[in-house]
Amino acid sequence: MKRISLLLLGTAILFTGCMKETKSDNPFFNEWDTPYEVPPFDKIRAAHYMPAYLNGFAEHKEEIKEIINNPEEPTFDNTIKPFIYSGQLLTRVSRVFGGLNSAHTNDTLQSIQKEIAPLLSKHNDDISLNDSLFDRIRIVYENKEKFNLTSEESKVLEETYSDFVRGGAALPPEDKEVLRKINEELSLLSVQFSQNLLAETNGFKLIIDKEEDLTGLPEGVKAQAASLAKTMGLDNKWVFTLQVPSMTPFLQYSDRRDLREKLFTAYFMKGDNDNENDNKEIIADIARLRLEKAILLGYNNYASYILEKNMAKSPDRVIDFLTQVWNAAIPVTKAEATAQQQMINRENGKFRLEPWDWWYYTEKIRKEKYDLDDELTRPYFKIDNVISGMFYVANRLYNLDFSERTDIPEYHPDVVTFEVSRDGEHVGVLMIDNYPRESKRGGAWCGVYRSQIRDTEGRMITPVVTMVTNSTPPTGDKPALLTPTEAETLFHEFGHALHQLLSNSTFPGFTGTAVPRDFVELPSQIMEHWVFEPEVLKVYAKHYETEEIIPSEIVDKLVKSGQFNTGFATTEFLAAALLDMEYHMLTEPVNLNIREFEKKTLDKYGLIPEIKPRYRSTYFNHIWASGYASGYYSYYWSEMLDADAFQAFKETGDIFNREIASKFEKEILSRGGTGDPLEMYIAFRGKEPGVDALLINRGLK
Repeated sequence: MKRISLLLLGTAILFTGCMKETKSDNPFFNEWDTPYEVPPFDKIRAAHYMPAYLNGFAEHKEEIKEIINNPEEPTFDNTIKPFIYSGQLLTRVSRVFGGLNSAHTNDTLQSIQKEIAPLLSKHNDDISLNDSLFDRIRIVYENKEKFNLTSEESKVLEETYSDFVRGGAALPPEDKEVLRKINEELSLLSVQFSQNLLAETNGFKLIIDKEEDLTGLPEGVKAQAASLAKTMGLDNKWVFTLQVPSMTPFLQYSDRRDLREKLFTAYFMKGDNDNENDNKEIIADIARLRLEKAILLGYNNYASYILEKNMAKSPDRVIDFLTQVWNAAIPVTKAEATAQQQMINRENGKFRLEPWDWWYYTEKIRKEKYDLDDELTRPYFKIDNVISGMFYVANRLYNLDFSERTDIPEYHPDVVTFEVSRDGEHVGVLMIDNYPRESKRGGAWCGVYRSQIRDTEGRMITPVVTMVTNSTPPTGDKPALLTPTEAETLFHEFGHALHQLLSNSTFPGFTGTAVPRDFVELPSQIMEHWVFEPEVLKVYAKHYETEEIIPSEIVDKLVKSGQFNTGFATTEFLAAALLDMEYHMLTEPVNLNIREFEKKTLDKYGLIPEIKPRYRSTYFNHIWASGYASGYYSYYWSEMLDADAFQAFKETGDIFNREIASKFEKEILSRGGTGDPLEMYIAFRGKEPGVDALLINRGLK
């Protein structure tokens, strides 16, 4: 049940009135006397989680019992409001545990995750399927005209009622028991999927012990591989892993085609090796159970169940949208493949282009066409400077200031923490964690240890936000030097962070990024537009040794190459998005053969053999373990929005136009989940977006 899950795992944490006066050895039972009440990571131990969870369950149940046993007629103030604010301790521990289990896990935390998943599922269901609680919520909903609610309160009531219905509250008793079992199984399967994926990612290493096998690799890439090998006790060797900052440069530059094939094959076979970490059976079970759940709740398929709450509303509309973009992209993709094959032929390669060749020949063509490659730009993208550039943009747009703080607890030495303020007033805390490690899952994300809300007395509770990436780390005496894509990723996650930091709502579960999945990427993706604007580059893109501002000729090359390889980038993404939809548009339970289903789907849409989907099924963490089921399309749906939204700035001739930025903050960033997303967008832009903005932005029209 989405909203209740958010309440347990994703709402703001309140510190007034729920902590014991006596100091406990368990930090979760005390008020946190850290700056801005950031979690005391230095004091939290693995042994603290289970007692805190169990106490959180008990406390939350008592709060629900109080609501149910209230003899007064149900109202917004005595039913909806206390329900929304319930579960504070459980939220507190879930936030910390979830954040660390993603960013800095270990065997103990993974064992706790397996133990807690079914308990949490049961607790969610005990609340979402509680007849007495639902009766009170239903009475308030059916009599809402009596309560003179604000627009925000009306939205809270509407969503709460809707989430109970979608969570099975109106089902007959026997179906509720079936739903409980499905939810428990799904929770365990998702945990197992993500743990298998982490093990698979960490389980492969390409170890090179002869320097002649490094031909083609830039010195910086070799130094990074040697540094990684040294940390593993492998002196005089070079190590490449399946982490993107390690793998991608090898695929781009290595002249050893056989080694490129070995590394890339290990990557795209993650979770599909018929070993103890194989994810195929898990995927088949998740897909089947999700369909059973959807049918039980009255939907034709799981995609229909999910999309009902999104902007897109229906699977047909998503497929229509994705197909429009696919049809525009696939001719460009084929032309790119032809150009690469022609280069292979010119070089007397005498082989057919394969997926492990794409990065290598793309890099060659880019160098030939634009005299540009990642190694040319890296010196100008020192990570500290990129972060300063992000902050510069946020200051120009929203008048925010960022001050590094060293007195705030951090869960790992890589974390850098900033206090965020505006006009001298505290806005929130931002923690940034950038480098890959075996304890961190892949990809990049933004989360919160506390959301912005107002407590029950109306006092502002400020957010504690975390940005996590897997960017290129420092090497030897060199700082972390990023690729343009990695710089773009930082700006992207920073957009999510701003959505949290500038939230100005009231109720838990409705602030920050608590919006439909296909709207949540708008604030993140619009930030990407500033990364390579010449005016911005000249502020932050400085050579890490000389402080020389990036030369205008390199800026021109970056701008001109901005839509290079766009066919590949679009098609590999869409292949994954379509795969997601096809799994969740199934209308009858089938015993899925994952390899066959994947091939049939990709053949159906005409994916060329030279390209693999961005995520194959067995390592598609977004849809099997991270809440993006029937929602991976949302990145491109949001690009339709962000491409159009950025034009609002461009049309004024000022990419830092404060009036437009203020309107974007007021109508989008500050409102969280308190309004209809399309209405919010129209309030900002004055019109609905269209797919043309996306196609033009990608150079496909």
